[in-house]
Amino acid sequence: MNLAHTLKAFLDHRGVQYEIVGHPHTASANRSAEAAHVPGDALAKGVVVEDSGRYLLVVLPATRRLKLGRLHHALGSHVGLATEPEVAELFADCEAGAVPALGTAYGLETVLDDAMAAQDEVFIEGGDHESLIRLRGETFRSLLGDVRQGDFSVHI
Repeated sequence: MNLAHTLKAFLDHRGVQYEIVGHPHTASANRSAEAAHVPGDALAKGVVVEDSGRYLLVVLPATRRLKLGRLHHALGSHVGLATEPEVAELFADCEAGAVPALGTAYGLETVLDDAMAAQDEVFIEGGDHESLIRLRGETFRSLLGDVRQGDFSVHI
């Protein structure tokens, strides 16, 4: 369990209280929630999208799937999923597919799905496939800064 350096520095610099929750190696956010015995609705996953050369991090529950059409409507522009090499460059200290749902730690604007906005407790990827970070919901939302929010996901 090694937290991504950028993420750890971001949290520690802000004096945030968090707990690391270890789990067996998994390949998806849903599997991570199962392995760590946490509610999938409380596990925030980050999806990187690209809008005319600018990247955004969309945050939604692990139990939901991004609907690009709804996101287009919410943002007023057409965005596409970032490629794996683009995501790897943006999150260079993270394992592929283990993007922490705190875009602010990586200098990315974050867009929050409504389904994630009222969680009392939030878990995010730690940057590897074996650790989650537990945060109070209000702490998580305060770390996101000024976010756009909307309904752009459906339950899996």
